[in-house]
Amino acid sequence: MNSQVLGERYEVQQQLGKKAGRRTLLARDLLTGELVVVKLLSFSSDFEWDDLKLFEREAETLKSLSHPAIPGYLDYFEVNSPPFKGFALVQTYIPAKTLEQYLKSGRTFTEAELKQLAKRLLEILVYLHGRQPPVIYRDIKPSNILLSNRSGNSIGQLYLVDFGSVQTAAVTEGGSMTVVGTYGYMPQEQFGGRTVPASDLYSAGATLIYLACGIHPADLPQKDFQVQFEQVTNLSPAFTKWLKQMTQPNLERRFHSATEALKALEQPLTNNITSLVVGQPVGSKIKLTKDEHTLEILIPPSGYQPSMTFLVLFAIAWNSFILFWTLNALAAPFPANIPFALFSLPFWGAGVQMVSWVLSPLLKSIRLHIDHQKIAFTWELLGLKFNRVAPSARQDITKLVYVKKTFTTDPDGNKVEVPSQLIIWAGVQKYQVGGLTYSEPELEWLAHELSDWLGLPITRE
Repeated sequence: MNSQVLGERYEVQQQLGKKAGRRTLLARDLLTGELVVVKLLSFSSDFEWDDLKLFEREAETLKSLSHPAIPGYLDYFEVNSPPFKGFALVQTYIPAKTLEQYLKSGRTFTEAELKQLAKRLLEILVYLHGRQPPVIYRDIKPSNILLSNRSGNSIGQLYLVDFGSVQTAAVTEGGSMTVVGTYGYMPQEQFGGRTVPASDLYSAGATLIYLACGIHPADLPQKDFQVQFEQVTNLSPAFTKWLKQMTQPNLERRFHSATEALKALEQPLTNNITSLVVGQPVGSKIKLTKDEHTLEILIPPSGYQPSMTFLVLFAIAWNSFILFWTLNALAAPFPANIPFALFSLPFWGAGVQMVSWVLSPLLKSIRLHIDHQKIAFTWELLGLKFNRVAPSARQDITKLVYVKKTFTTDPDGNKVEVPSQLIIWAGVQKYQVGGLTYSEPELEWLAHELSDWLGLPITRE
């Protein structure tokens, strides 16, 4: 088709790409003299109406967009020449290579460069997802991202091209959808035809993983449907955690927006946990066991605390007095002794409660157990187990919160300590560890271990 003029204006220079029913051409605009890209959709034997729907959607989307990192819409017309019948979409030409081409030529990217690419890509997604309705790209991958030559310390300008798979959130909600994307870069929900803005975040994360290790995401091992790339990269723990959250298969555990992902990238997770200790504090009696399948935390009885002295003495005095009262009541003549004995029952209830308060720190242990199926939180006392909170499914775990120790005032104006807390949220269930018997270094250590094993950032409050 070289030298052929399309739409009486665009002279074909060369073919840039070709696939079933589609061609991408480099052409010169005879009116302006500028190079442009012409995308053609032909009415060939394998033509499907879904192809036309996507092609028209791409044209309409580009027409509505205006961003320096996205090709500009120039023209759209029907082609009806002897060798070709179909439609043509004309857009601005960007003289740059794709990330896929860079990788195949042997180019590698440092972590600093990957972060620059991630920032530029997320800024484009912030723009697309901020449209009304949001524009979901659906096919982010290295071959759809152009990178211009670097200048100075800058990695170069990044461009997102080929909007042939684009979809708006309005179309998704309306139920009319076509499943598109590229295996290895598509999140689970996209395979089912459901796409949301966070689906683009997964694809962006998978693209960055490919750039980091040079291995296609589909060829990397998986664990619980999450790509395992740490063993073939040399990335910092903070950036690794960020990439893992970008590519979480569970939507609830993935970043919810490009803005949130960009903020986390610019303020790494390590900055939020700088006070966390890596090792178990000296003298801590908490037992932590973990492997790739299970994590278990056993918190043994805290033992006698000096602050319990008053409670112990009061409980002894209280129960001694109630025992004396009951024995004397029962010694009275029948049936007058019955009302006096019954009168002591509520006081026995209070006495038993006080005894339990004394014995719990001495005998009660707490066990937090998490595996691939569930999270369970139990109290264990004298061989008996009680669910402190009902068990939840592992995939429901969405948030890990560390609350630092604070102080407040009671109604009398006295200063009261509010101890630090470590909270795991699984849906509406709240699994909470903390209190005066646990030191802050212990809870911070547990927070670090849970964050690392669960792949969740620590939210500090």
